[in-house]
Amino acid sequence: MSGKIRTSCFAVLMVILAGVTVTAQAQDKKPDEAKAQPPAATDNNKEKPAPKETSSVTQHTLALNGQTLHYTATAGDLLIRDAENKPNGSMFYVAYTLDGQQGKTRPVTFLYNGGPGSSTLWLHMGSFGPMRIETDSPKATAPAPYHLVPNQYSLLDKTDLVFIDAMGTGFSKPVGKGTLKDFLGVDEDVKAFNNFIARYITVNQRWNSPKFLIGESYGTTRSAALSYALQQSGISLNGVVLVSSILNYNDHAPGLDNDYIDNLPSYAAIAWYHDKLANKPSDLKPFLEEVRSYARGPYAEALSQGQNLSAADEDQVARKVSQMTGLSVKYLKDANLRVSASEFRKELMRNDRRTLGRYDARFEGIDMNAIGETPTYDPSDTGITGAFVAAFHNYLASDLKFTTDDVYKATAYGPNFKWNWKHVPPGGSSGWGKQQWPDVALDLGAAMRENPHMKLFSVNGYFDLATPFFETEFDISHMQLDPSVRQNIRFGYYPSGHMIYLNVDALKQLRSDLGEFYASALTQ
Repeated sequence: MSGKIRTSCFAVLMVILAGVTVTAQAQDKKPDEAKAQPPAATDNNKEKPAPKETSSVTQHTLALNGQTLHYTATAGDLLIRDAENKPNGSMFYVAYTLDGQQGKTRPVTFLYNGGPGSSTLWLHMGSFGPMRIETDSPKATAPAPYHLVPNQYSLLDKTDLVFIDAMGTGFSKPVGKGTLKDFLGVDEDVKAFNNFIARYITVNQRWNSPKFLIGESYGTTRSAALSYALQQSGISLNGVVLVSSILNYNDHAPGLDNDYIDNLPSYAAIAWYHDKLANKPSDLKPFLEEVRSYARGPYAEALSQGQNLSAADEDQVARKVSQMTGLSVKYLKDANLRVSASEFRKELMRNDRRTLGRYDARFEGIDMNAIGETPTYDPSDTGITGAFVAAFHNYLASDLKFTTDDVYKATAYGPNFKWNWKHVPPGGSSGWGKQQWPDVALDLGAAMRENPHMKLFSVNGYFDLATPFFETEFDISHMQLDPSVRQNIRFGYYPSGHMIYLNVDALKQLRSDLGEFYASALTQ
């Protein structure tokens, strides 16, 4: 995968975490038994017995908005099946369902992180579940003991919640003749989640419940394609929430200027946050409207001229971009007006000997020296990892009472992790054909045309350099929707980064906005 292509929902973070996870060991065999085994290639083709579906069910309460919610937590796994209707995968989930409600018609929301290759412990422990890990964001969170608290910003009063781990992460794993390769790909992954959701609503009699998706980072890529796939399976959605989106992987190749244009409003927001603008505007929103207009207009036009841009025009653009981003005119000229996200993270606060986070540029890091061109680590990654991983493991055992001999895998990364990025959009070969890199905005647009009642909420952090909000706006605006369907789309912007919920004030506002979104999606 090209270095220009964003690896969303915490791919860099998860590579680090992969080193602390342990793969379950195979059972030891006696020497004579080992000799009796057939060759490995033959053994891999043998169908292994599928495990039984298991779960741990516990009862809890949550004080929320002046009322006491009684709810059931179910941590377990469900089997999914291949084209021959044989079990080929077991997917782990944790569901929270409100007691004493009409469960068969109450809204249910399926949530997941991305990567691809990430478990869902981030959304689970940080966003809308009934319990939440406290962090010191945007400062690095101190080591244990950590603090898990009742979540006053949970969505449990609005909807039941089902947190799902992608195949190869958490306790989700292939079974029977299934192999990890069967699930590691854009379309393979969508098929697995499609099968899981169908299985869940069947087992729990939720076919008549309003249904929603909340995906973060690559989880938005999944949601966009999954919304269409579910529809083809007879499962129409009421709403989709995209948190920190990446929908189109086709415009990040070397030689293209899209990244620089997409990043400019984010650079401006981050420079504003860190007080690096000579004449800092008092209000961020109108300032960003100005930057958006300049990015899609004069800046894009200047970059399109490439090396043919005149010296006078280069100087004019460099001065304007400097005013908007806090970068020096000389630095911008030396960079040919093209500054990558990594370079910006190193340069903006170089004189302070500080770097910035990729996932959340509110976080500040300290490199060994101030002379490099890019940061040596991401402080928005390292500053929270320990807290989230420890909190989830402790919560799983102490609160959910879920025990197993398997090891929870924060990621699927390893020598066998090879993601298939090819994607067949709606229409297949008769339409756009198979894509080498996915543009799932096509799937989402098709889903919204075929289901004109489905609502879409795009959630964006101003200080996110992994999935910049200006790029998301571009992708969603190019779904070619009729005006009658466009009115189903809303956007939310928050003073946070990739993981909106790390800023508790942003989480509070997001919860309020989601309450309005659910009410709108449920009123037809």
